[in-house]
Amino acid sequence: MGQEEPDLYRDTWVRYLGYANEVGESFRALVPVPVVWASYGVATAYVTADAIDKGRKAAAAHPQDRTRVGVAVVDTFVWQGLASVAIPGFTINRLCAASLALLGTFTRWPLPVRRWTTTALGLAAIPLIITPIDRTVDFLMDSSLRKLYGTPGQPPTSH
Repeated sequence: MGQEEPDLYRDTWVRYLGYANEVGESFRALVPVPVVWASYGVATAYVTADAIDKGRKAAAAHPQDRTRVGVAVVDTFVWQGLASVAIPGFTINRLCAASLALLGTFTRWPLPVRRWTTTALGLAAIPLIITPIDRTVDFLMDSSLRKLYGTPGQPPTSH
């Protein structure tokens, strides 16, 4: 039995592109806003490429089943969009905004120190939020959109 080919978007360094917007949000206090928006562009390109890849794989495995191809693309795009871009971006954004405000209120640290501390907190939070967000998106997808497919989709793995 042959070994399964690694998934470029899930099993290689490419998957880290899905974290670009979380890194961008962590650095928001230090970089111009267009840099943050560019990080969302990178993460969205990753999500789109993964969805296209899953559609191509479904088309290769089931060439006559357009529905299955569509489901593969939509399921991957929605899951990745929520779990890799929207929810973690919002989470890191709010965490960093709150920490910057709290540091301004409760410390006399100079603004550059507060900004770097906020960035460090944002970066440190990334590995802590991934699994809970992924499991939550699995649950949300299984409880809603995947019910429309007739059978539960194969939940994508983390980022």
